[in-house]
Amino acid sequence: MKKIYQYLLLALMPATAFAGNPDRQGEAGANQLLINPWARCAGFHEMNTSNTFGAEAMYLNVAGLSRISKTQIQLGHTRYIADININAFGLAQKIGNGGAFGVSLMAMDLGDFDYTTEDVPEGSGTVFSPSFFNLGLSYSHLFSNKVSVGVTAKVVNESISNVAARAFALDAGVQYVTGENDNFKFGISLRNVGSKMRYTGEGLSKPLPNPGPTWIYDNTYYERSAAYELPSQLNIGASYDWLLGKTNKLTLVGNFTSNAFSRDQIGGGLELAVRKMFAFRIGYKHELDQNEIQASLDNGISGGFSFSVPVKKDSETRIALDYGYRQTNVFNGIHNLGIRLDL
Repeated sequence: MKKIYQYLLLALMPATAFAGNPDRQGEAGANQLLINPWARCAGFHEMNTSNTFGAEAMYLNVAGLSRISKTQIQLGHTRYIADININAFGLAQKIGNGGAFGVSLMAMDLGDFDYTTEDVPEGSGTVFSPSFFNLGLSYSHLFSNKVSVGVTAKVVNESISNVAARAFALDAGVQYVTGENDNFKFGISLRNVGSKMRYTGEGLSKPLPNPGPTWIYDNTYYERSAAYELPSQLNIGASYDWLLGKTNKLTLVGNFTSNAFSRDQIGGGLELAVRKMFAFRIGYKHELDQNEIQASLDNGISGGFSFSVPVKKDSETRIALDYGYRQTNVFNGIHNLGIRLDL
């Protein structure tokens, strides 16, 4: 028990450096790190820090990565706003006694853009497509089914053909399970703590005349772009399960999110799991001290469901379909669709 409190203390220490700060809103970049590509936790509105598990836990709380049976493969597709599509891949694999290794990839499809310059502001006839992706490697360990801890190292990339910005970031998390039937869960995660990003490349160069009086020729000058921070975030959550017979369960979740570069958020959700086949969930997220102009995109109601079946009778291998929807202040909401394979 003493070790359990040590893990929780270590996880809580960074919280003293985080607090919702609306005065710094808009100063961070790489906001794709805060876009959730997974349908199950999207249905909860990311309020399930305490009980997320498997491959999708690498997004919200990596400590849940180790709470799988053996192997989990997950694919996710998000229909975001303004015709933006997001695709995600996650692999979780048990290793050793209580450990789990994971790989995650999230990539944004922003579409094609006309290539314009000062000389051809209406377009040159060519197009380009930005490349935005996050690649993460994770490890989580489960101690006696009560405490799990985890860490993720990830590379963040934003680039076009001649300019790019990259950064390295770390996530860390802890989950604690207790109660007579392991029905009370507590979780903390610290996300997106890393280096600053700065755009560099040939696209920031410009030929200008030589300032000297002797020779007439052009020099190439490189402009320096401003560096920007990653959107660091601290999540603290709890959940409680009510067992309804031997195979059904009702789960209540609650969560507090502290953002280093925007307002804090609070919310909760409910999930009803029927046997191992169906799950229905609903969530709500509220941004503290918000106003209509500066509020985040996806505050409000969320919902979703999961449908899981074994690949054959009495098989432990299951395939599942997940769906999540989040209300948005503008556009027509965010839709998440996912497929899971549990081996």
